[in-house]
Amino acid sequence: MTTRTDTAPAHPDGAGRTGAGRTDAGRTGEGGTGEGGTGEGGTGEGRTDAGRTGTGRPGAGRVNQKARTRAAIVRAVQDLARAGEEITMPSVARAALVSEATAYRYFPDLVSLLLEADAGGWPDPAEALTPVAASDDPVERVGYATEVLLTGVLSRQSAVRAMIAASINRPDLAATRPGHRFALIDQALAPAAGADPQLLAQLKQGLAVVMSAEALFVLTDLCGLPPRDAVASAVRTARSLTAAALTAAALTATALRPHQP
Repeated sequence: MTTRTDTAPAHPDGAGRTGAGRTDAGRTGEGGTGEGGTGEGGTGEGRTDAGRTGTGRPGAGRVNQKARTRAAIVRAVQDLARAGEEITMPSVARAALVSEATAYRYFPDLVSLLLEADAGGWPDPAEALTPVAASDDPVERVGYATEVLLTGVLSRQSAVRAMIAASINRPDLAATRPGHRFALIDQALAPAAGADPQLLAQLKQGLAVVMSAEALFVLTDLCGLPPRDAVASAVRTARSLTAAALTAAALTATALRPHQP
């Protein structure tokens, strides 16, 4: 009688289905770092064709690896921004040591990736304005807020430029941009909360133009100002705009005040 062995049939490509090869549910793909393979899918030890551990429970290693891969992609954006290097999906993928296809599996577009990388990277508005917290002068507070915002833009300008470039022709995505300026403007103008609502709204709209990355890049790229001079110019403009608006508000309040006999 012929004795039957337990040797598995050979795979057509000769790799077989051992831990060193591939399973039906976990292909190496992308040079061995694709999802479900030896990279994002864990080591493959003790896995079955259904992508589960030998005990039948979903592999925790796969979940953990996916979280690590996502974190590595986000961290790559932050590292590139600090280094002032261009940020694109290909450059992020190279820095994170993953394929571009893998990066797109986690983030459908560059804007969504930049938003996640930006989260938590800016101080709370009240914290940012701590040095002028005791001041009730909106002009001083706005000037300082402008300096804080634009200095922050300069420190991560490659990410800011990438966000503008990726969303400028996509109105549906442009509305999702962080808009850090608005909370800073509200915080800076808190002492003027009792001013005429219409004048205050107009001031906030004007400051949204001045206190912006776009305005800063006009000053550096088109006007040729050094970064520090560009920030100083924007600060002066924001202060002047605020002072003029508050003067107008005071004059309006005086004109509306009943005359004493």
